[in-house]
Amino acid sequence: MKKSHDPFEKFPQDQVRSAIRSGIVQAKEQLDTPRFGMTNGKRKIIYALSSVAAVFGILVGSSYYSPALASSLSQIPIIGSVFGSSDLIGLQQAQKNGLTNEIGETQTVNGISVTLDEILYDQNNITIGLFIESDKELDKFYFGAGMDFTINGKNPAGATGSYGQDLLSATTRTAIQEINVTEEMPEEFELGLMLRGENGETWYFSTPVEKITDIHKIHVQHSQTVDGLNLTVTEMSFSETGISIAYMSSEEETDFELSRGGNIEFLVVDQDGNEITGRSGGATGERVKDRIEFKSSKQFDPVDSNVTELTITPYLVIPSDGGGVEIDENGKEKELEFRGDSIQPVEFDSFKVKIPHKKR
Repeated sequence: MKKSHDPFEKFPQDQVRSAIRSGIVQAKEQLDTPRFGMTNGKRKIIYALSSVAAVFGILVGSSYYSPALASSLSQIPIIGSVFGSSDLIGLQQAQKNGLTNEIGETQTVNGISVTLDEILYDQNNITIGLFIESDKELDKFYFGAGMDFTINGKNPAGATGSYGQDLLSATTRTAIQEINVTEEMPEEFELGLMLRGENGETWYFSTPVEKITDIHKIHVQHSQTVDGLNLTVTEMSFSETGISIAYMSSEEETDFELSRGGNIEFLVVDQDGNEITGRSGGATGERVKDRIEFKSSKQFDPVDSNVTELTITPYLVIPSDGGGVEIDENGKEKELEFRGDSIQPVEFDSFKVKIPHKKR
């Protein structure tokens, strides 16, 4: 399952740059609407939903190491070190069990070296590990919200995710980006990545990735409607790297700022009352006539063979701040006032899912 690139092979920067740019341009032309907003006539809406599932929100943490350790980390990293040293159990398991696509490719632009360390592709989730080293000190938010990406040269219609950094020293850091794609994905594909720096630098990567095996699905099809908000959990999937809960929601609402379907999360506990830690998973939404519909896949830590049943409790996270930008047909932007605190709370019922070990 592990794949390595020859570090001495000449990297085709021009071809990769052209392919990724072409893919992103084509994707933008094909998409009628941006994330979290869909076209209504000729008007496009872009929304930043301020919930725990914010799209590519920047989550920056700092870790403190001894100078000796920081010095050693500033050297060329050991391939597979980013996932192995993360605090995410699923990534640790993936690295330990050889489930990742190991890359180890480094590009240097303007004195900043970015190493594409390894990639994990499980369920419909793509997790990317980076090691970044600079000749000079960089701002915490130097790389913004992380990488743009393409799949086989195209930008998928629906994708959410997160980007987080671990600052090892003033000049070195690791980063993990998670991408969740809400549409069907091929078993393997060419992943194009583009990272931008604060001063206009750009790093391009292109690499084949392959989905892990032994992913088992349970068709749930549990539906409930509360206060006009319909929720359907379609399926759950299990692997060595984690659990995914896929859901769809719909509501008779035309204002994304007041819609609730994208703010649904899940509390998951096993038969002994132990909570399964949630990891990530945003939501993509579209306006369909007089309704707003969302799709999402929430990620959780893996469970062991002792778990026979899970109790799942959906709940609503009401954002505390946010806002958005409205773009008309002429490209003119208009700031939108945050009104998410007007969202009405919802209380869903819990439901249970048995884990059939013979299928795992």
